[in-house]
Amino acid sequence: MNAETARNTTLLGSVMQLREERLWRIFVLGIASGYPWLIIGSAMTAWLQEVGLSRSAIGFFGAIFVVYTINFLWAPFVDHIRIPVLHKLGQRRSWILVCQIVLIASSFVLAWTGPGESVPITVVLCFIIAIASATQDLAIDAYRINIIRADEPELIGHGAALATCGWWTGLSLTGMAAFWLSDHIGWNAVYFGIAFTLIGITVLVLAFFQDSTKTTEVKSRFSVYFFNWFNDSYIEAVAEFFRRNGLKLAFGLLLFIFLFKIGEAFLGRMVIVFYKEIGYTDTQIGWYSKGLGLIVTFFSSIIAGIYASRFGVVRGLLVAGIAMATTNLLFAWIAIEGPRTDLYAVAVVLDGITSAFSTVAFVTFLSYYTSRLHTATQYGALASIGNSGRTLVAATSGVLVDALGGDWATFFVLTALMVTPALLLLLWLSSYVKKTSGVVNTHQ
Repeated sequence: MNAETARNTTLLGSVMQLREERLWRIFVLGIASGYPWLIIGSAMTAWLQEVGLSRSAIGFFGAIFVVYTINFLWAPFVDHIRIPVLHKLGQRRSWILVCQIVLIASSFVLAWTGPGESVPITVVLCFIIAIASATQDLAIDAYRINIIRADEPELIGHGAALATCGWWTGLSLTGMAAFWLSDHIGWNAVYFGIAFTLIGITVLVLAFFQDSTKTTEVKSRFSVYFFNWFNDSYIEAVAEFFRRNGLKLAFGLLLFIFLFKIGEAFLGRMVIVFYKEIGYTDTQIGWYSKGLGLIVTFFSSIIAGIYASRFGVVRGLLVAGIAMATTNLLFAWIAIEGPRTDLYAVAVVLDGITSAFSTVAFVTFLSYYTSRLHTATQYGALASIGNSGRTLVAATSGVLVDALGGDWATFFVLTALMVTPALLLLLWLSSYVKKTSGVVNTHQ
């Protein structure tokens, strides 16, 4: 079945596809992928704010996420290098297990120290966690793409949806408890709980994850001819992407991928700081942003997956981008009105819906343009380009707020406008692929 046929699948048929067991394995792996972002993301942001770091310092702290923008550099290792002894578990599975072990050990040390004891040590530990998490993502994304066969394009959107659901579950379910408990037992104790929970996630992943990936042929080439391995793993992966799409479309795709998430990233990097400065408590942040946000995002992601399977990715990205920008204006309203819980709830609900649709559409978009011959390398590179806007550029978000003199309303208006170049570029891409032949035409 091609993508055009998939789009004509009935609504009931699209919903029934969610019974596919492989999709729920993707969901479990999504939990493992999202959980580290709680450790070094929203929870750490709140902890840093409480120990007195400035907005600019907290923004620059987010530069550790640059790891997610360069993980494609070691993606071929995840594709081709076997880990001694553990490779018997499967290529992807063995890499995920090693990453989980590093995450657990680093999280325990982080809980023992924390920014209250030493900010530099906290930065180092969070950097290690980011490396392990970004490496794990390579294996998870490669598995998610390969587990869906080339003749099942109708499942790509569902796979992206379940990956998004899992990611938000890993980030928000425990995040809700973490923010609530921080008001009562403090962040050090909360982080010990987070580290212990990671052990349970590791067991869950190993129990649900089936992996039969083999690397014998590539391994022998690497052990004998490093240059050939480098050429096959890096150069050929890049060359294949440009050959398949052509220079004009390829560069247009890369620029769009870089620009699309910048506005959302600026908001996301500073939103916890904003919540705390405006007057919301950690408990309120836990219940609304994590609890309510998870419920909304979970079900919205499922719907977004069905939408992408039936109506196409480009249309979904256009709608999601416009809605994402509009939702950012709600935060500007909160900045003007103050800590009203009704506005908070509305903002969380609408932001959850738009974030789910934009993320699912974006992940599906990247998956469509990833070769199955270089899965981890190409997807890792494309995702890294998307993350670079979210990490390198968004690291200056705190500087922007300070430059505005703490004018949060203006800041959120600017984040809403940041998506405009990406949407204009997407319109051009859509128009361009309609004039050319190839598989991309079926994805509009």
